[in-house]
Amino acid sequence: MKNIVILGLVVTLAGCGGVNKFKNKSKPAPARSTASAATPYASGPINNACMASDRKARSRQLCGCVQAVADRNLSNGDQARAAKFYSNPQMAQDIRQSDRSSDERFWEAYSGYAKQAAATCG
Repeated sequence: MKNIVILGLVVTLAGCGGVNKFKNKSKPAPARSTASAATPYASGPINNACMASDRKARSRQLCGCVQAVADRNLSNGDQARAAKFYSNPQMAQDIRQSDRSSDERFWEAYSGYAKQAAATCG
């Protein structure tokens, strides 16, 4: 049951992931969101990967929020690794099922981050 919940959180967070093949290059993205003070916002590798995706669920507010949670819960290296899930969701599954101790440590940190992001960012 625990693995199903974790996988659901991964899918939820990766829901704004993917590769954006139709990026609008005529308008530069603003550096900061107009999100309310109650919703955390940050820029970084997870925000960038989320915003570069073509998923309907993505928004500056959501992507900035999950980045802010990542800043509190993941190291810079773990954030870079997690950002790759947006373009390669299978990588998350492979890491989750890996027996390597480094992958297990990463997955434990990522799972905590995913739960916190789901609770904070909706």
